Amino acid sequence: MHEQPSSYTYAKAGVSITAGNALVRAIGPLARGTARPGATSELGGFGGFFDLKAAGYNDPLLVAANDGVGTKLKLAIDHDRHEGVGIDLVAMCVNDLIVQGAEPLFFLDYFATGKLDNTVAERVIGGIADGCRQAGCALIGGETAEMPGMYAAGDYDLAGFCVGAVERGMQLTGERIAPGHILLGLASSGVHSNGYSLVRRLAADKNWKLDRPALFDPDRLLIDWLLEPTRIYVASLLPLVRDGMIAGLAHITGGGLLENVPRVLPEGCLARIDADAWPQTRLMAFLQAQGNIEPAEMVRTFNCGVGMVLVVAPDQIAAATARLQSSGETVFRIGAIEAGDRGCIVGGSAGTWAARQEWEARHLA
Repeated sequence: MHEQPSSYTYAKAGVSITAGNALVRAIGPLARGTARPGATSELGGFGGFFDLKAAGYNDPLLVAANDGVGTKLKLAIDHDRHEGVGIDLVAMCVNDLIVQGAEPLFFLDYFATGKLDNTVAERVIGGIADGCRQAGCALIGGETAEMPGMYAAGDYDLAGFCVGAVERGMQLTGERIAPGHILLGLASSGVHSNGYSLVRRLAADKNWKLDRPALFDPDRLLIDWLLEPTRIYVASLLPLVRDGMIAGLAHITGGGLLENVPRVLPEGCLARIDADAWPQTRLMAFLQAQGNIEPAEMVRTFNCGVGMVLVVAPDQIAAATARLQSSGETVFRIGAIEAGDRGCIVGGSAGTWAARQEWEARHLA
């Protein structure tokens, strides 16, 4: 008697359609909680609609950005802290839009894993929804990919995609930046989402006890300091951008202050930043000391306590500072624009960032 050949199913291959459908049902309310004018479609279709007229635009330019969270994800996975990385994902995209003068309108996420754990996925996507609410944009769709054999057990990856709009003529291109303009820095919430390959190497090599209080803060675990979500600056910056108070903005991501500020400068403009102008955070001082990191390396690796840099005309400094502070931002006057080759110089005195002597780091774009 012939044995009946086994019947293959997608589930036997490691993909659960049922789990995927259950996740879509679970995150529906999260997405609806991010609804805003222009975005009304439900999850589950083949795409999400957005009505620019309903959002109040007349002649808009669309601006798009995409990003990930980097190896900060691995720290979150290893320590079962999944909510914050969703905020990080949104922050990295929407902060890149506001620096171009654009209001973030809608967001889509990509969540990929070997085996779908709906509890983890819901926590991640809950964080994404939280970030979208902070940024005022709608979570209108996404993709959950279950791919057996592509990821180690428990691992997942994230990517985010955001589209924003700015009325024609209101976009920030940097062309209004000129020598004499002042640089304002907005405090970061922590490491944000860049430099974590170095953080994780230090954690391994120095045998950090991440689940114990930080050496510099007995009231908070080190892992919580390291996983603090990236600050979203959209709500505080958008009104100033629309009022024409800002000549340029730089989101401080990979490459640090040194390499990100020149990205918004026109030819003939050099940014000079004084590291003495703001206090080094306890977290940045800890990272620097643990790795014996030179100041010039710090300023091209980490945000060094400044997550966003504004270029502002001198006559706008007082008003811009007051409005930003009233929005909850911590504002530092960190430098100025000079005539010179397009680029950035960051320098500090002996003692600043543990330097034994006066120091300077340069990057010409």
